[in-house]
Amino acid sequence: MSLIEERWQLLADVKKELAERDWFPGTSGNLAIKVDSEPLSFLVTASGKDKRKVTSEDFLLVDSDGLAVGETNLRPSAETLLHVEVYNKTNAGCSLHVHTVDNNVISELYGDQGEITFKGQEIIKAFGLWEEDAEFRIPIIPNYAHIPTLAEAFSEYVNEDAGAVLIRNHGITVWGRDALEAKKYLEACEFLFSYHLKLLSYQTLLVKN
Repeated sequence: MSLIEERWQLLADVKKELAERDWFPGTSGNLAIKVDSEPLSFLVTASGKDKRKVTSEDFLLVDSDGLAVGETNLRPSAETLLHVEVYNKTNAGCSLHVHTVDNNVISELYGDQGEITFKGQEIIKAFGLWEEDAEFRIPIIPNYAHIPTLAEAFSEYVNEDAGAVLIRNHGITVWGRDALEAKKYLEACEFLFSYHLKLLSYQTLLVKN
C-alpha cells in the first residue's frame, strides 16, 4: 500500500466514524490528512459530497496553497485554506472540521467573549492537561464569508501541533499530530459542549423551580 493509499484509508475511517455520529449534516464539514511535508501535500474532502457515502471521489490531493495536484474534476472543500494554515504553520498530521448543533450553540453563547474556557472536567486530559486546576480554552472567531479573511483570523490561533478553534455559528476545526489525536480532540470538545449545555439547562430548571 502506498503512502497516499494509507493516508486515504485513515481519513476514510475517521470520516465513517464521524458520519455515524451524524456530524456531517447537509454535506457540511471537511477533513484533511497530511501526505508529504516536502513539498507539502494533503488529502482533503471534495466539495459537496455526502460524507455518509464511501466513494473513490471522497478526497483529492492538494498542495501547500490548497490547489489540486494533477488533473481532476473535483473541487477541494471551500474551507481548504483553514487546513492550509494548519499544515503550513505546524507539524500537525490531521485536521477536522464539523458542524454540530452543540458547537454552534456554544459559539453563539460565548461568541461576544471570543472564547470559552473549561476547567474541572476529567476529559480535558485528552488535551494533555493533567494538572488538577488545568483549564482548556477554545477561541471563537467570527464567521467571515470571505474564506481568505476567515483563514487569516483562524491562523492567529494556529500556533501548536494540536489545537481547536470555534467559528461562530459555523463549526469547529481541530487538528493533531495524527488522525487519532485530531479525532480525540474533536470528541473531547464535543463532549464538553454537550455537557456544558446540559448543565446550563439543568441550572435554568433549578432557578425556575
